[in-house]
Amino acid sequence: MKVYGAIEAGGSKFICLVGIDPQHILEEARFATTIPSETLSSVVEFFKRAAAGKNLAAIGIGCFGPLDLDPHSPSFGSITATPKPGWSNTHILTTLQDALHTPVAIDTDVNAAALAEYTWGAAQDIDPFVYLTIGTGIGGGGIVNSAPLHGLVHPEMGHIRLPHDRQADPFDGVCPFHGDCFEGLASGPALHKRWGQPAEELPENHPAWELESRYIALALSDLVCTLSPKRIILGGGVMQNLSLFPRIRENLIKFLNGYIQSPEILGNIDEYIQPPALGSRAGVLGALALAQFGWGNS
Repeated sequence: MKVYGAIEAGGSKFICLVGIDPQHILEEARFATTIPSETLSSVVEFFKRAAAGKNLAAIGIGCFGPLDLDPHSPSFGSITATPKPGWSNTHILTTLQDALHTPVAIDTDVNAAALAEYTWGAAQDIDPFVYLTIGTGIGGGGIVNSAPLHGLVHPEMGHIRLPHDRQADPFDGVCPFHGDCFEGLASGPALHKRWGQPAEELPENHPAWELESRYIALALSDLVCTLSPKRIILGGGVMQNLSLFPRIRENLIKFLNGYIQSPEILGNIDEYIQPPALGSRAGVLGALALAQFGWGNS
């Protein structure tokens, strides 16, 4: 029987597994993201041990980015200009492919999470749809025509620019590239720096959450008008505060101001914007789906 490898390559930790599907996981491990040579060596050691004696057909990687996903590029499968120290220009795909002699498919961590929700989760048979993760960073992935969305590069929904009322919110933002883009204003580090304490410690009645819901809804209104998704799934650490969901839904309807005349938004907003069915497992299960279906290498 064929088995598949999966890697959720995150900025703080790597999760690796060998399995068949979400119900049949055979081996799993996680370890801290340190320097590339050390981290990728740990990945190689895991798969050599966990896949020994098994028919490992392919490995999928859902990776933090930005990534070069152009299969015609000499740096295909590498991390490009990332703010993660030491990881820029790391050839993650070829390093693992050469060490393990196994086909490897790669995509962004958020495209992988979107693929998992499309395959096994809250967006089955929903096409197109958008998955956003709001946590240490903000990223977005999408499924269009049954495949992860690519283009000139890959979606960078976390770096879209939002209206920033500096009188109401004088905070400059934390993005090292853009300052007050979506990620710069609404990520977990932005919440921490603006309010002086981590998001998970802020009470539900704190003014942080109304501002946060406003920024998220502004971003969603842009995505609704540009990509016209049939569903939006919001995951990540910040979205563990479930009180954000009704605020975001209310603000999105307000910002669209009747322009998008769809019953999915006007009459079914609770279904239209929802948390991931796979929770924090969406990323690594998306990497498993990448390995199974071969997306990411074409």
